[in-house]
Amino acid sequence: MRVLLLGGGGREHALALRLAEDASVSELICAPGNPGIAGVAQQRSVDIVDPGAVAALAVEVAADLVVIGPEAPLVAGVADAVRAKGIPVFGPSAEAARLEGSKTFAKDVMTAAGVPTARAYTCTEAEGVGEALDEFGPPYVVKNDGLAAGKGVVVTDDRAVALEHAQECGRVVIEEYLDGPEVSLFVVTDGEAAVPLLPAQDFKRVGDGDTGPNTGGMGAYAPLLWAPAGLVDEVMRDVVYPTLTEMRRRGTPFSGLLYVGLAITAKGPRVIEFNARFGDPETQVVLALLETPLAGLLHAAATGTLADHPPLRWRAGAAVTVVVAAEGYPATPRTGDVITGADRPGIIHAGTRRAADGALLSAGGRVLCGTATGADLAAARDAAYQLVREVTLEGSHHRSDIAAVAIDGGVVVPR
Repeated sequence: MRVLLLGGGGREHALALRLAEDASVSELICAPGNPGIAGVAQQRSVDIVDPGAVAALAVEVAADLVVIGPEAPLVAGVADAVRAKGIPVFGPSAEAARLEGSKTFAKDVMTAAGVPTARAYTCTEAEGVGEALDEFGPPYVVKNDGLAAGKGVVVTDDRAVALEHAQECGRVVIEEYLDGPEVSLFVVTDGEAAVPLLPAQDFKRVGDGDTGPNTGGMGAYAPLLWAPAGLVDEVMRDVVYPTLTEMRRRGTPFSGLLYVGLAITAKGPRVIEFNARFGDPETQVVLALLETPLAGLLHAAATGTLADHPPLRWRAGAAVTVVVAAEGYPATPRTGDVITGADRPGIIHAGTRRAADGALLSAGGRVLCGTATGADLAAARDAAYQLVREVTLEGSHHRSDIAAVAIDGGVVVPR
């Protein structure tokens, strides 16, 4: 099949690598792509949040499947426009993508479906914000109601910081803090059938020991050997299937990738958030361990035949990814610096570009990541950090503790 992949970040590079390996894929086209993706896919230029332009490109390249990587095209209705052309697409409709596009909408769906989650209030005025903060108390959790590229959440003990973030966002969801380790669970679904992938843990804070501001993610690992037995089955029963049922009841069935962000509290799993696409950088480690061909799985979800898809197969061992970020990230990253040592297997490109002379330059906050597998978590971690050490980018930084606590037998409890 001919596959069109939308996006140009680390998630899309990881997706492209696995799609290119699938024997059923005769041609892989990526728009807009990045220098890493260029090694495995034809690249095309398109405005990925323009539904008409993407649909026209899908028709032009005679795509048999369109895979939408980032959230913005989904919220903009790109999947709807492609489906209107009769082309299978992996990604929810604009209405269904509101599960990520609006925290308030997601909370409404969870409440109606009886999904376990934190108590919350949607606020637009300073008075309401203050009352909600006082009711829940510290740590204060303030979330931008709309899309914020993974950086719209502030968790802080400082009430002034919480108030400032709320004022900057305008419309926010303020909720009670969920205490416990966080887990990311990806679920592939065609709206009725649903298939869970391996749970992973993401590291959102910029600094070692989960210090500093939230980012789009500084690293991840899988599998989670510390996770409670039966966790995935419980989440599928109490969260995923009730949510899919409620979305169908509303006339907006959700098909694509349902990302379930969880806190494993003393009372059991609680949903922190839903996303409507693969998460970054968890995708890098989950797909590194997936043995089942990816294109066939996504095509089954896109065509409503997921129930007939064979059970997933997983590679033994573990995977770790470590993000290398530009100087200044997550505030104002410096770009345009030369990168060396990045053109090797295991390096996933996230924010890079080629100069006219062929030099590889930084072009974003999270520039690239080293992703490796190993017989166990320690071996995978050593290999991932070796990849990172072989890359040079002036002023760059990365966390030095990705998966370290888990290797020592503990669990990271983000705050």
